[in-house]
Amino acid sequence: MMKLIDRRAFVRDLGACAVGAMLPRISFATAATDARFVLVILRGALDGLAAVPPYGDGNHSGKRGELALATHELKLDGLFALHPSLTHLHQRYRERELIVFHAAATPYRERSHFDGQDLLESGTRTATARDGWLNRALPALPAARATETLALALAQNVPLVLRGNARVGSWAPSRLPDADSDTLQRIADLYSADPYFASRLQTALAADGVAGDGMDGAGRRRDPLGAMGTIAAAAGKFLAAPDGARIAVIEVGGWDTHANQGADRGQLATRLRGLDQGIDSLRSALGGAWRDTAVLVVTEFGRTVAVNGTRGTDHGTATCAFLVGGAVEGGRVVADWPGLAAGSLYQGRDLKPTLDLRSVFKGVLAAHLGVAEAKLEDTVFPDSRAAAPVGGLTKRTAG
Repeated sequence: MMKLIDRRAFVRDLGACAVGAMLPRISFATAATDARFVLVILRGALDGLAAVPPYGDGNHSGKRGELALATHELKLDGLFALHPSLTHLHQRYRERELIVFHAAATPYRERSHFDGQDLLESGTRTATARDGWLNRALPALPAARATETLALALAQNVPLVLRGNARVGSWAPSRLPDADSDTLQRIADLYSADPYFASRLQTALAADGVAGDGMDGAGRRRDPLGAMGTIAAAAGKFLAAPDGARIAVIEVGGWDTHANQGADRGQLATRLRGLDQGIDSLRSALGGAWRDTAVLVVTEFGRTVAVNGTRGTDHGTATCAFLVGGAVEGGRVVADWPGLAAGSLYQGRDLKPTLDLRSVFKGVLAAHLGVAEAKLEDTVFPDSRAAAPVGGLTKRTAG
């Protein structure tokens, strides 16, 4: 008889890094400014057509099939709406504190999570940089001070976007939470090409299902993004301190929805709800500092327009992004919409990219943090002159 594999032992054998990559984590940086900037990286490729459905596109429902929402109550305009899980973000939109970007992508056009995330964080055209665009921007901030960067992470790694010559530090909680079943499923996707690890992990998952594990002490299924609200609230407290950090990076894994993605309910809806609540927790913790804050939410690439054979979506190209905060000149959608007609899709399967995410990064760094255009072009985002900064993103220009 085959011996059942204990799921915690299996995760331990895979290594803490594989598990830690799926958990929310944050890093901080100091800067001599009242402006606060939070970069939220959604690792795994968010389905932008689900988060911000183009309900007014006549091809939307037919192309999305069972992933299309039956109704769109959180409308933004005559073309776009928000997913019903994003109620707090919709309120921010109504209060003119949210800008939605759509059909956006980095210059990356392949479908590897690792390379896609590298380009998202390095800000370059090829995955060769060893430092990140946010780290390169720190010395370019007006009156930047050379102090230790505060870092708080549920894993010890500083993300690539903050690696570089600018000094950084790190801190981690004393105990990582147990891996839940959803985390294990993400690892299953990572190891799917390896028959040995894939088979052993599936055996562990089967044993977990029989034993009813993956529950918390009250017998409830653990929320894979349940930690985000706590992490975001902690980030807000650090940023709100008069002498505290001014820049934070929050990483959240688990957006690789290859199977059973769901529409208004399901695993993606749960993740979006966690993201929505996490950003609201950040806003609450910031208090009065929210008025000086801009939060940018991005992911490495989007997902296919059509549903796949396992009721999910595969790796795609363009997606959406969010800029939210009290400092944001919001209440609008920025999109050169390419449409979802068959002839308009990228490679016949993906939402076509029409906005370079580096243009958004540049716009935020220039208007909100006061980085000079020359530095943006020569140092922070080399070889990016074709990606002009998006203007008018904040209520006042940094000086």
